[in-house]
Amino acid sequence: MNLRLIAAVSFGLVLLGGDAQPDGQRWWGHVRYLADDKLEGRLPGSEGYRRAAIYVAGEFERAGLKAGGVSGYFQPVKFKSREIVEEGSSLTLVRHGAEEALRLGEDATISMRVDPADSVEASLVFVGYGLTVPEMKFDDLAGLDLRGKIAVYVSGGPSSIPGALSSHYQSADERGEFLARAGVVGTCTVMNPRGMDVPWTRSALARFQPAMSLDDPELKRSFGQKLSVTINPEYLDKWLAGSGHSAEEILALAKERKPLPHFPLVAGLKARTRVHSTEVESPKVVAVLPGSDPKLKEEYLVLSAHLDHLGVGRPINGDSIYNGAMDDASGVATLLDIAEQLHKGKPRLKRSLLFAIVTGEEKGLLGSKYFAMHPTVGTQQIVADLNVDMFLPLYPFRILTVYGLDESDLGKQVRAVAERLGIRIQIDQEPERNIFIRSDQYSFIRQGVPSLFFKVGYEKGSREEAIARQWLKERYHAPSDDVRQPVDLKAASDFNRLILALAEAVANQTERPQWNQDSFFRRFKKGG
Repeated sequence: MNLRLIAAVSFGLVLLGGDAQPDGQRWWGHVRYLADDKLEGRLPGSEGYRRAAIYVAGEFERAGLKAGGVSGYFQPVKFKSREIVEEGSSLTLVRHGAEEALRLGEDATISMRVDPADSVEASLVFVGYGLTVPEMKFDDLAGLDLRGKIAVYVSGGPSSIPGALSSHYQSADERGEFLARAGVVGTCTVMNPRGMDVPWTRSALARFQPAMSLDDPELKRSFGQKLSVTINPEYLDKWLAGSGHSAEEILALAKERKPLPHFPLVAGLKARTRVHSTEVESPKVVAVLPGSDPKLKEEYLVLSAHLDHLGVGRPINGDSIYNGAMDDASGVATLLDIAEQLHKGKPRLKRSLLFAIVTGEEKGLLGSKYFAMHPTVGTQQIVADLNVDMFLPLYPFRILTVYGLDESDLGKQVRAVAERLGIRIQIDQEPERNIFIRSDQYSFIRQGVPSLFFKVGYEKGSREEAIARQWLKERYHAPSDDVRQPVDLKAASDFNRLILALAEAVANQTERPQWNQDSFFRRFKKGG
């Protein structure tokens, strides 16, 4: 019995046939399978995720792709998983000897992205955006006494720093390096209302979901952090009391992306954290379509999407399964659809295509980070990554937002392909949301691989923007991101057609994709 049939029999579901289907129907069939309640949200390490991986591997096998993992189609990844035990945890502000207990989930949350110490007590210093950007001679930490202290900062950055640069230095690894040099022992992040995708009341529920880190000494970096806290901006004044600054002042500046002040807080913070830790293993699915050119077939264009989502969590409106239909069953379904179209069309692509369906994206891009540093092909053989994640086909597809558009010559290829298909291209319209560093292409970029990431776009102030924002408010990282939501199947089909055409163009171009000379990310170029 093949992998695909095993998955179908497990759930009593009907297999999708290979015959031609109406626009988007085959894609939607994959989404329906992967986002079914029976898969319980595809949490890394769970039985639901394992069965989803078997299904994806089976689809690749049926499409004639070769196994590209270390164990057939799979590359296992080991994680350490942490969950907060909130009954044994607390946050307390200490001001002039008086203690003010904070309400976990209301005033603030303790993040498990950092493996916290059992107990931390330290002074607090407000450090603006907490950013250090050497290229712009911008340093929020300069001249501050931060050794042994906790840094408090607002997420985001000033408008004077270009979007991609700002996003890069807000990444955990980059920010962590500078905080560690300053001797910071913990951080408190004030959520910037300008960049909040979902209301605090819902995002706070995420504190009960397990956080994970790679169980690999070479890839596990803590930067000396003993505590990570997220602050509800609505209650920021509790933290600022006595400092001479107000939440209204700070958040108004942050909303306009203006420079922020730096100052010590009168209060210190006392934290107690109790954690439940386990170890889990979760596989990536890797498949290869070999190229036809005697030389170029040894080079690989990666097509990536993430299979994991949030699993089973705290219920919202009575539903506790976080299905992740658009995040990112939709992207995985796109790559499955592309694999099927290639199987039918049998084009002779010069380069090989490597389909990387990764795990642990929701836990901090962990699966793609592991793969980018330990690929199942030679590191120098990977020439580019095209990443598909939560592209949201909610309305007709007329505009494509491309992240990384002007960073490499991949931008020329996507412009040419889009023009042929009558699709308008635009750059990132909302750099304050840091989308550029929040999906798996960023793991490849850090290894020197030119990469692109895509969304179905909209014009500012349009009906389509309102639809997209409403989706984020109501469905992003919520159980309502399921198969009962309205989706434009033709938009999905048109999007898939563009990604396939782009993949074919990049696979067939003579030269390897290159970073543009003026791209900041050229510094990660392979070989220096």
